[in-house]
Amino acid sequence: MTNLLRILYFLGSGLRRLSWHPIKLRSYQEKRLKAVIKYAYDYVPFYHEKFKEARISPSDIKHIDDLQKIPVVTKDDLRKEDPSRLVSIHYDYEKLIVQRTSGSTGTPFKSYIRSPEEDWRKAIYMRANISCGQRQRDRWAFITDPRHYKDTTNIQYKFGIYAQRCIPIFSGVREQIQVIQDMKPDVIDGYSGAIFLMAKELGKTGIDDVRPRMIFGSSDLMDAPSIKTIEGVFHAPYYDQVGCSEVDRTAWQCPEKIGYHMDVDSVITQFVDPYGSDVSPGERGEITYTSLFNYAMPFIRYSTGDVGIPSREECTCGRNLPLMDVIEGRKDSFIVLHDGNIISPRALTVTMSTFPYYDDIDQFRIIQRKVDQFEIYLKMKRNNYDENDIKHKLEEYFFKLLNISKNETKVNINFVQNIPLSKTGRLMAVYSELNAL
Repeated sequence: MTNLLRILYFLGSGLRRLSWHPIKLRSYQEKRLKAVIKYAYDYVPFYHEKFKEARISPSDIKHIDDLQKIPVVTKDDLRKEDPSRLVSIHYDYEKLIVQRTSGSTGTPFKSYIRSPEEDWRKAIYMRANISCGQRQRDRWAFITDPRHYKDTTNIQYKFGIYAQRCIPIFSGVREQIQVIQDMKPDVIDGYSGAIFLMAKELGKTGIDDVRPRMIFGSSDLMDAPSIKTIEGVFHAPYYDQVGCSEVDRTAWQCPEKIGYHMDVDSVITQFVDPYGSDVSPGERGEITYTSLFNYAMPFIRYSTGDVGIPSREECTCGRNLPLMDVIEGRKDSFIVLHDGNIISPRALTVTMSTFPYYDDIDQFRIIQRKVDQFEIYLKMKRNNYDENDIKHKLEEYFFKLLNISKNETKVNINFVQNIPLSKTGRLMAVYSELNAL
């Protein structure tokens, strides 16, 4: 059961850690890391066997750099296991809180947490919002999955303490707008793809009475033009946030927007190459998480499929959480070409914004079916457009962008009335059906 006092305690201590010296912060990380590693080895059958197979013991993991000794695990690895092997022997998984996710692939996966762990997650989540200026009694609209409706307690609603007003992600855009208009929120939060679609609809109607102080988005990869649309329509700054349901919030933008502050006191984020070794700052790597608060079901060197870049920069905001550069997308959204070159989805979305007909496109999606086959779906803003001219110019533009030959690649361009959200409520502009990395 959610404990508001415990959340506030976790939140207060978490806010204080933002100003800790990096040496003190690292000492805190490693203390919690050693405790989690020992607990997982002693009481979680899956990790006990993993460590034995790798011929390591908890005493071998003294520092964060030692995590490279532990094999990376994936969602598929965990999905194959019976939950009783992933959960501590101290708990009956059927009595724990269930966290469900389907991810971008739509494949179901469950994880399990205790009430104190859920309260920790909520506190870390709120820390990011508060750091950007959210206040305790702000009217807070949250566009989300209906499963999150119970995240706010009755006490929070009664006293208006960080109380979310949830709006269903799968409601119609106009219905969402009506709720927002009636509520007049100080904060709009939720899936960034849904927020973007709402902003585009508001822009078309000319409605200009929705004026939040700030907007938080997550789950979808937003390019600069999309963020500009959101901020222009709502007249408010947009802050991007990163995480996954298994470990919740992991990184976030502050008002300086120099990079993403990583919540390293909650989750150790590593960026690894295909062999599981850390990449250097500025290099692209697959993200792995090691949770410092999950004990009921630990996550150690857990690969999400997301790809990002670690940073050496320091933020001028004064918060000492280290930074990462922009998330480049999921591993399954990277485009792999004949010659082995890899193109990030962000590169495609940014470059598409320079296409001559971009202003006439309401929405697009690029899907790589095979190495030599692409599908491009276009939803246009108006009906009176020259379909053949757009097809011809976009095809030429696409081949030039990817530096590939028409003779070795097929591009199908389709004009559609609607590009729906994915089953998970996400707006995926680019993805590949190949195993990219």
